[in-house]
Formats: sequence, C-alpha cells, structure tokens
Amino acid sequence: MQPASAQSDRATDLASSVLLTMRQLGVVALPRNYEIFYEALSGSNHELSLEIVSLSKKPTQDELDRIGRKYFASHHDSGIVEHARETIARELEEVASILRNERSYVEKYGRVLGQTAEGLNGRLVSKDLLQKIVEVMSVATTSTINHGREVASTLTEKSNELESVKSKLEEYKRLANTDPLTQIWNRRAFDREIADIYNSNRGILFKALILADIDRFKGINDRYGHPVGDRVLQGVADIFRSSIRDDMFVARTGGEEFALIVDGASEEATFEIADRIRLLIEQTPFVNAQTNTSYGTVTISMGLCMASEADGPEDLYSKCDRALYRSKVTGRNRVTRFSTLPERTGKNWMLYRKD
Repeated sequence: MQPASAQSDRATDLASSVLLTMRQLGVVALPRNYEIFYEALSGSNHELSLEIVSLSKKPTQDELDRIGRKYFASHHDSGIVEHARETIARELEEVASILRNERSYVEKYGRVLGQTAEGLNGRLVSKDLLQKIVEVMSVATTSTINHGREVASTLTEKSNELESVKSKLEEYKRLANTDPLTQIWNRRAFDREIADIYNSNRGILFKALILADIDRFKGINDRYGHPVGDRVLQGVADIFRSSIRDDMFVARTGGEEFALIVDGASEEATFEIADRIRLLIEQTPFVNAQTNTSYGTVTISMGLCMASEADGPEDLYSKCDRALYRSKVTGRNRVTRFSTLPERTGKNWMLYRKD
C-alpha cells in the first residue's frame, strides 16, 4: 500500500509515526492531540518538539492542553469555546440593544398616534389642517416602516453571525468526538453513549453492546508495517459503517478494538448483525491496489451483551469484554454472547426503576 510519490511516502510515514507515538505514550486520539504530535514530529517547531520530549512517559491531558494553548491557541478547544462564548455574549447584547431601541421607536410612534387622536377628538378639522396632519402622519409612518426594515436587516445579520458560531462549535464537537484515523466515533463519544443507555428504562430493555477486536493485529503491523495496519483499521471501520443503520453507534475504542451499540433489536437479531459484519470482514480482500499485494485474510472476534444483563455501563462493558475474550480463546473469528457463558449471572431488568 505504498503511495506513488516520495512526498506521499513521507506524509504517510509521518502520520504513522504520530499515531504510533501517541499509542506508546497512551495519549487519547483527539484532534488537538494529533495536531500537537504532528507538528512536533515533523520538526517544523523546534521549541514544541523539545516540550514534547520533556513530557513524562504518560503525559496527562492537562499537560498536553497546556502545550496546545501555548502553540495552537486559535485551534485549541478552550480557545474555541472561550471565543465562541465571548462572541455570543457580544452579539446577544447588541441584539438586546437593537430591540430596546426598536421598542423606544415604536413607543414614540404610538405617542404620535395617540396625541393626534386626542387632538382630533370632538373637533371639526379644516381641509388644510387635515392635509397637514396626514402629511405629518405619513412621514412618521414611513420613517417607522424604514426603521423597522433596518432593524429586520440588522437582526438577520446578527442571526447569521450567531449561526456561524453555532456551526463552528458543532464542527469542533464533531472533531473532538471523532477518531482521526477511521473517522468514526472515538472513545470519548463511546463513554458518553454507553452511559446514556442506563438513563431510561427503554434504553436498558432494547439496547445491546458489541465489542470487536481484530485478530492477530500485531502480526499485521509487525509483518507489513504500521501504514498497512492503519489501512486495515480504516477498512474495518468502513465495513462497520456501511453495514449498520444510520441510527446505530459505532466507535473505535482502542488500538484495534471497536464497539457497536445496537438499539431496538432482540439478542438474536443483534447476534445476526454482528455475525454479518464478521463475515463481511473475513470475505473482504485487503489488497494493495497498486502492487496487487495481498495482505491475507483479516478476521475479527466479537463479544455481545444485552444491556438488560448488566448493572450499569461499566458492568455492561466488562461482561461484553468477557464474551469477546471467550471468542478469542476458543479460536477467534466468531461472535460470543455473554448469555451463553457458564459464569453468566442474569438480571431481570423488567424490575428496574431509575432513581
């Protein structure tokens, strides 16, 4: 899977080095962390490279965020959020000022109407006076209408500016919860999604977790190199994404581990979904399109557990992981249900009541 040009080769090698370094240091695969390590390893910022070298063997996210704020203030999460907060506050104050001014303008126009009505009440008005009154009211009305149009135009501009801020925040949120290599959800998004399962009775009764782990993935990296391993991860992620409904949740939760949360399906139906994906991965040729080199058959092992089998998010993950482990030790390339394990202890969630 070697790119055609030397420049592409260098870019691929650098990207692989970034991902490998982040894995070795236990750094979470967030876009802002990837940016830091990419710049450090590319050698384009010597001071940044030195700061990365001086980090501990297991740098904390706080340490990395400090570096991010120092070198990438315009892209760093806190900078984005703070800027958005300031922009929204400023725009809302301007909108409030416009509305206060408009209220004052309308009240002034109302007083003109009221005073004119009082002046005409019970009086005989000559034609000339009536014409003057009409002219005055016409000017006042036209001025009020024009002012209203200006206000509407200004409010439209403010609305567009706020919509732009909203779009930037949504894009940041998407990036912060997306795995940069496979472009599916990451571990941060998964942790939130699995916790949400237990926020309602329906979620507990009608959801399931599938954990999947690529078989002998270390051998793929050792034999063909990490760029090939990364392509395999991307290919597996694409198969997951194209094989499920849009309302299902799939994430890369670790190096070669994936998680799928299935909603609205029985255990049997969930098993069929998992086994269909397993077969698709097994049947998909992983081949270098340029050299026609085959990298062999890629298989995946899976564990499945219904949410109703567990006490909460951590218990669900643990039981699903035990089912995945059983798939690994009994030959790999298979799906195991937690409900079939000998040590399984059941739980009747029909009696569940949320505190």
